[in-house]
Amino acid sequence: MYTNRRPAHLTKLFAALCSIIFILSACGQASNDSKPAGDSSAASDESYTIQHAMGETTIKGTPQRVVILTNEGTEALLALGVKPVGAVKSFTGDPWYKHIKDDMEGVTELGAEAQPNIELIASLKPDLIIGNKMRQEKIYSQLSAIAPTVFSETLRGEWKNNFTLYAKALNKEAEGQEVIADFDKKIEDFKVVAGDKLKQKVSVVRFMGGKTRIYLEDTFTGIIFKQIGIARPENNYKDTFVEEISKERIPEVDADMMLYFTYETGDNKGTQQAEEFMKDPLWQNLNVVKNGKAYQVDDAIFNTAGGVRAANLMVDELYNIYGIQK
Repeated sequence: MYTNRRPAHLTKLFAALCSIIFILSACGQASNDSKPAGDSSAASDESYTIQHAMGETTIKGTPQRVVILTNEGTEALLALGVKPVGAVKSFTGDPWYKHIKDDMEGVTELGAEAQPNIELIASLKPDLIIGNKMRQEKIYSQLSAIAPTVFSETLRGEWKNNFTLYAKALNKEAEGQEVIADFDKKIEDFKVVAGDKLKQKVSVVRFMGGKTRIYLEDTFTGIIFKQIGIARPENNYKDTFVEEISKERIPEVDADMMLYFTYETGDNKGTQQAEEFMKDPLWQNLNVVKNGKAYQVDDAIFNTAGGVRAANLMVDELYNIYGIQK
């Protein structure tokens, strides 16, 4: 009599095959489940578009080899945990400012902001170039032919807006927001402890080779002082960059407090300019000088570096200048 029953050995074989298939399926599912959200291997081909001073640029994946062509941009990258493969040299230092030197070991120096070495940039095979229209507009097309290129509009007092743009270009917008939030909190903390001391009027003076300038509101110090609420002499409330003065105009820098810094590149010209002004009787007769309230500060921190790291160090120094505790 015919039956549909399988032989016992075939039944056992069939069951074993089913078990193997089940195990392999489960392992595959476990592997997928264990992959972290936002895994770089899954997102590496994603593209995003950045609007900037020269138009728009599409960037594929998170940049890994970044070239930076401004001093303030270098500080932005470091604050975001990104070490550039190449950067323009600091305005002072050999080739980097003291406050970033340790973090820039191994970074290729690309020349000055005003004239970066295009051939050297190309040799680094960057996947993102960040620059500035005010400094490098004429070579934008050459840079864009090397790698996706993003330009900020200007410098001076625009460090926060530039920082935000750079963070977006690096695909680190959330991290960038956190860095700025931390700085803003630092400002608020300083305002609380400084209190009425912020009512003292502060002038800002810079000595350079053959030039002496009063630094006004559209400067690195000016923007930060405005956020803090530091009072300025009436002639300092100008929404512009600087005002160059001769010795005859020294009385215009008088205030309750003065911060002065010297741009010295090694030729001693900035130092000579400072010495000539400070030995002048008009300088020596300033109330701020006679009262011992004229403080020399670091040019890189209070002006030249112009980035987020210098901004934080500036606030730290203001605690010392105002004689207050954190």
